[in-house]
Amino acid sequence: MQDKNSYINSAKNTIKTEIEGLNALLDFFGDDYIRAIDLILNCKGRIVISGMGKSGHIGNKIAATLASTGTPAFFIHPGEASHGDLGMITKDDVVILLSNSGETKELKDIIYYCKRFEIPIIGIIRRKQSELTTQSSVALVLPAIAEANGVNAPTTSTTMMLALGDAIAVSLIDAHKFNKSQFGVFHPGGKLGSNFLKVSELMRKDSQIPLVKEDQKMSVVLIEMTSKHLGCTGVTNNNNKIIGIITDGDLRRHLDQNFLDNTAKEIMTKDPLSISPTTLAVEAITIMNKHSITSIFVLDDNKNPVGILHLQDCLRSGVV
Repeated sequence: MQDKNSYINSAKNTIKTEIEGLNALLDFFGDDYIRAIDLILNCKGRIVISGMGKSGHIGNKIAATLASTGTPAFFIHPGEASHGDLGMITKDDVVILLSNSGETKELKDIIYYCKRFEIPIIGIIRRKQSELTTQSSVALVLPAIAEANGVNAPTTSTTMMLALGDAIAVSLIDAHKFNKSQFGVFHPGGKLGSNFLKVSELMRKDSQIPLVKEDQKMSVVLIEMTSKHLGCTGVTNNNNKIIGIITDGDLRRHLDQNFLDNTAKEIMTKDPLSISPTTLAVEAITIMNKHSITSIFVLDDNKNPVGILHLQDCLRSGVV
């Protein structure tokens, strides 16, 4: 029979190992850390964070902490980045990539994109000899402390990543002289939380809404998608009701020599998700995250399109 005390012993050993990792971080901060903070402070855009698996969960938390403490930041899933969301990263941004091994294949498209457009990369990595270490503008290599188990599942390493993210946020708070009243603006208990921002206050309206008729050719669809910069367009019928959506992914799936001869109806995905103007912005973010989408159409009570909400619209307003 299993010794019940072994449960407690393994728990204590886990905490001891993770404490060892945190203690090792005390001697970690040096010139590379200062360079990373300077990169973020001089960023004219936003801080874009990405990671896969456990590192991605940590990245999500770091992005939320930065955004709520005065540093505009958001998380991009590397899989979605490879299918259109790279367009959310601009030349004015700084990208933070988290990877235990430094060889995460899902991050390669982001790395290539950043290199192509000279976008700085801050890598948070556990292995010094890795692709991400080589390609980063600043590489923050974590101390080589063992994971708190025998199978190398991320434990100590993710704890150190999380602590490092908090350290970065607090260093930025100090640099910005960020105070409690400013925090109240971004925190759910502050101004934005008390106002309960609705979709109608953030959505793009009128000529900003990407729309095409169901019988229009793909040449028209491409122009509409390109001009609205959202990576999608709604498809309407003769009664102005949205019956479908065409995304960058739909375009790739239907590419062939007769592509431009197709109509929007032949390419579209039917019955896209939608929300109402009175939906809370935080609810809209939950829906988009749940379905791994970055844009959602806003319909009135008669199911007519009155707007479109992009994840960026929420992030710019501090809704996280």
